[in-house]
Amino acid sequence: MAGYKEIDPSELQAMLAQGQILLVDVRNGDEVARGMIGGARHIPLPMLPAMQNELADDLAVVFYCHSGIRSAHACAFIANQGRDNLFNLRGGVMAWGNAGYPFAARN
Repeated sequence: MAGYKEIDPSELQAMLAQGQILLVDVRNGDEVARGMIGGARHIPLPMLPAMQNELADDLAVVFYCHSGIRSAHACAFIANQGRDNLFNLRGGVMAWGNAGYPFAARN
């Protein structure tokens, strides 16, 4: 897990409250249509290599998916590109919802 840190929903909530992060949803479009975490940007995992240059260099990046597995792959990929300040939402949107945090409509 080198190159990124696992965070839980309460840690993500605190980061969102502080601002200055880029939240990236790497799920498929049909999953995102059911709701996403407010303020997130949708970049499907297969598109990440082509869109990695769109990730702001000056912000911490938090990736999430349904359960945390695909977003861990996203973190590892971006970390291997030499990027740091990366975070994975452990348990994904399932953990976020189970913790009682809200979802928003797709941006």
